Amino acid sequence: MSSLPWNSAHKIIILTSLLVVSLPAVVAGECTCNDESEHRNKTEALKYKLSAIAAVLVSGCIGVSLPLLGRKIEALRPENDIFFMIKAFAAGVILATGFIHILPEAFETLTSPCLSQNPWGKFPFAGFVAMVASIGTLAVDTIATSFYKKMHFNKIKQVNVDEEASNEHAGHVHVHTHATHGHAHGAAIPGNETGVLDLVRQRIISQVLELGIVVHSVVIGISLGASDNPDTVKTLLAALSCHQFFEGMGLGGCISQAKFKSLTTTVMTLFFSFTTPVGIAIGIGISNVYKENSPTALIIEGILNSASSGILIYMALVDLLAADFMNPRMQNNIRLQLGAHISLLLGAGCMSFLAKWA
Repeated sequence: MSSLPWNSAHKIIILTSLLVVSLPAVVAGECTCNDESEHRNKTEALKYKLSAIAAVLVSGCIGVSLPLLGRKIEALRPENDIFFMIKAFAAGVILATGFIHILPEAFETLTSPCLSQNPWGKFPFAGFVAMVASIGTLAVDTIATSFYKKMHFNKIKQVNVDEEASNEHAGHVHVHTHATHGHAHGAAIPGNETGVLDLVRQRIISQVLELGIVVHSVVIGISLGASDNPDTVKTLLAALSCHQFFEGMGLGGCISQAKFKSLTTTVMTLFFSFTTPVGIAIGIGISNVYKENSPTALIIEGILNSASSGILIYMALVDLLAADFMNPRMQNNIRLQLGAHISLLLGAGCMSFLAKWA
């Protein structure tokens, strides 16, 4: 029975072992850091991208418009209990978007092997940026509310001074006018002041929330538009349409409660609806030069996604859920609490389910 000399056999075994050990690293490097090379078809992918622009635009418009149109329906008005459940569903959607869709993607992007180990592999930048964005949102929330509150009370104070001066000039007794002034001027009624401040809070919430959603929408739109893989684009087309619909419902509920003027409401609605389609168009325009796994693209995308997730998580937990679930109206109604919790789980569940595709 013939056999190879021991030295030759030993060399072959060593070389084979080295090849087997190094092969996964080579494959992983190609799969991770190279642009997608399988099923690339720019012409076919472009057709789906154009369809995606239309589909995402329509779904976003419908989603954000439903809560706004609901104001004309008695049962869906903000003063009714069912509106609490709609807001809970919307908050669940936004919370799941931050935790399930954006933050894991940010971690994956900023820990990519295409980035240098130092510093990106040695520090959890995604969590850090999300934390800083949450703190920044808190600062903006607090400062803006304080600013508008002071501005509102200064206006009331000025009106009071003007009315007292007018009464004195007319020969009325100053003490009498001052005592009855609270009844004569609606803006000075404490309940009315509280209502105005609540309205200011809702307007700040809706504007900051739209900022967080828009940042993420641009990123995912560019990612879809820059892809030349028809299978990837088809999957994202369906997933993003549902994604925009649910996110639109969440934002639309906040805009509805903020009671903006018609022009502001229209601008905010169109701004949300067109953001992702514009992102897709930008992605199509730069698809020839855009490298999805280049260090620059990974860093920018990862940081923007991290910041967006921090904003959305803060808004969902603090400004939407905590504000409503601690509301005395809900605290004193067990049925409303149960309905709101179920709606919250449904919203978070629907958005989490979409994470399977996008």
